[in-house]
Amino acid sequence: MSKILHVLLTGGVGSRLWPLSRQSRPKQYLSIFANNSLFELAVQRNIAFSDGLIVVGNQGNRQLSENSLQKLGTSEFVHIVEATPRNTAPAIAFAAFAANPDDILLVTPADHVIEEGPEYSIAVQNAIALAEQDNIVTFGIQPTRPEAGYGYIEHKEADVLSFREKPDALTAEDFLKKGNFLWNSGMFCFRAGVFLEELKQFQPEIYERSLTAWKNSKDGQLELKTSLNIPAISVDYAIMEKSKKIKVVLSSFDWSDMGSFEAIYDYLHQKGHPVDLEGNMVIGCDKFTAFVGMKNSILVCTEDANLVLQKEVSQDVKKIYQQLEEQNSLLLN
Repeated sequence: MSKILHVLLTGGVGSRLWPLSRQSRPKQYLSIFANNSLFELAVQRNIAFSDGLIVVGNQGNRQLSENSLQKLGTSEFVHIVEATPRNTAPAIAFAAFAANPDDILLVTPADHVIEEGPEYSIAVQNAIALAEQDNIVTFGIQPTRPEAGYGYIEHKEADVLSFREKPDALTAEDFLKKGNFLWNSGMFCFRAGVFLEELKQFQPEIYERSLTAWKNSKDGQLELKTSLNIPAISVDYAIMEKSKKIKVVLSSFDWSDMGSFEAIYDYLHQKGHPVDLEGNMVIGCDKFTAFVGMKNSILVCTEDANLVLQKEVSQDVKKIYQQLEEQNSLLLN
């Protein structure tokens, strides 16, 4: 009998959220969301829709994931530990190999904030219904602003016309005006066997090398040698942009990928985190802080590093992270 399995993707270091997000504790494990982490919220949010949990992560966050699951009282799960990052297509393939072909996989990232409620439940149930008809389903979020930090899905009702990369500001405004573009949430739903069939058809090398790595794994722990042979590629490039089985579920639930301090600011502000009269916010520090001549700015405090930024340019934090990478800085640990 087929099951509905929640596949939770936990990779990524959240470079645009440095210095809060570090290699030792990426953003999905930060307990700044009503004393829960994004990882924990994702597990709790999808329990009602699933018969089991598959966590796909890496060696660096394995213990963080298991600690979070222990906190939630979740003892039954499959943990797939990648030896090296290969992006989302191989990560999902490993989960599909771990499932039965008829099982439906509800694939979600571990670092998103989603407002639970009837809108989310309806979207998931619609996606499962489409997946039961052997479609590969993606979730498209109704955009509320011309956001340049997200990818977009061009659609006509449930049919996907195209996937678009993160646009510049003017293109994002044009997408919003046209009215048939949705934010690409990075969430998917499909039968395990259907996904693997499409992967084998469009990316045979990735399929075969992922299968070899899976066969050489032990208790969900993948080995490095065979994993390094797998080309790194996202599921969007590998399958979504090529398959004829793609459908999109139009979703109206509140969603954010928490990929920038602007998103963190908006979330915390909504939850009552204090800002001053000019819209400035302090994160991570209780000391009195005064902003002079600044508006909509954010001060991020940690033990060994501080960051000051205007929230509108929060995507540029990644440049700081990249500079620190080039210097092999301990501030990334």
